[in-house]
Amino acid sequence: MTGSKDYNGEMMRRGRVEVICGSMFSGKTEELIRRMKRAKFARQKVEIFKPAIDVRYSEEDVVSHEGNAITSTPVENAASILLMGSDCDVLGIDEAQFFDDQIVGVCNELANRGIRVIVAGLDLDFKGLPFGPMPQLCAIADDVTKVHAICVKCGALAYVSHRIVAGEKQVMLGETHEYEPLCRDCYQKLLSPHP
Repeated sequence: MTGSKDYNGEMMRRGRVEVICGSMFSGKTEELIRRMKRAKFARQKVEIFKPAIDVRYSEEDVVSHEGNAITSTPVENAASILLMGSDCDVLGIDEAQFFDDQIVGVCNELANRGIRVIVAGLDLDFKGLPFGPMPQLCAIADDVTKVHAICVKCGALAYVSHRIVAGEKQVMLGETHEYEPLCRDCYQKLLSPHP
């Protein structure tokens, strides 16, 4: 394979999977948008996808909690990404925890075709359990970046997105009125309050 080298000394068009994970309010989407904008600036062809169920800020755009946005394509399932995203240099996927398990094979297939795949998602659900396909995505990734929010109780690095409203369904779209970032210690104290 011929090609020019990028700033890391890697050959251009070398496929890879990069995962950005962490709790809510940790800057996952912000980092995804930053990487995608850098790729666009480098004149690479980019495509971004998000689950169609995520309509919190916009039906079409990927939007961070900070209000930064980038145009995306909402899709119903992971297979659609494989069909629609095969003609790009860099492919972004936001809120990957909401996709079906096929997302793992889709990311592998795209990377094997020479596409740089950047995936952002929650690694843990509100109960502190691995969320959807995220553990498998982290396992197949060439690079994993774990970002952290700040615990709203003590200021330490957050570990989990604690749900502050009633509901046991794993998937519940929400923001600051429904979730708060907590460190492990503060989360454990909430689970077993001492009199």
